[in-house]
Amino acid sequence: MITFDFTKDFILEDERVLLRPLRTEDFKYLEKFSSQEPELWKYSLLSAAGGENLAKYISVAILNRKNQTEYPFIVFDKLSNQYAGSTRFYDINIPNTTLQLGYTWYGKDFQGTGINKHCKFLMLSFAFEELNMERVEFRADNQNQRSISAMKSIGCTVEGVLRQNVPKADGSRRDSIILSILKNEWFAKVKNDLLAKFE
Repeated sequence: MITFDFTKDFILEDERVLLRPLRTEDFKYLEKFSSQEPELWKYSLLSAAGGENLAKYISVAILNRKNQTEYPFIVFDKLSNQYAGSTRFYDINIPNTTLQLGYTWYGKDFQGTGINKHCKFLMLSFAFEELNMERVEFRADNQNQRSISAMKSIGCTVEGVLRQNVPKADGSRRDSIILSILKNEWFAKVKNDLLAKFE
């Protein structure tokens, strides 16, 4: 039977990045993004722009880990020796062997540097090869072309759009695009294609 130990501090790393569990004290590493780059959360359902919002963002993520529905990470870029952003597993459904990968953001200086592909490779490897998941799902605002392009570039398949499925901060409704990678796709093609992009 598949299990997931939410109390364990999982460390995922390669030569480029290190992902470790998000902690309350990580506020000090992420605050500069929160105060200086509020546009990072333009499409996010939970904004971390501004100190108060960042503190809430972190506390909610940690609470959800305790409630065993999410597992948030902070991302450390080994190349620049700096913290770069955050990402997480969420909607972890052990009985159905599925989870979602998201809440991913990086400071502007780290976007387009290849760090996202390294993070996704580590997380997908963990999901499919350690947790034995059958499906990893990704969602984004259907207007967020940068995020959609990034998901396609790592091998995700577009499944469709959920129309007006969640409320946005401004009171309007968001259309969410759904993408996924299946276990057989990971081992047959996606893993090797992603590895090739590191060379």
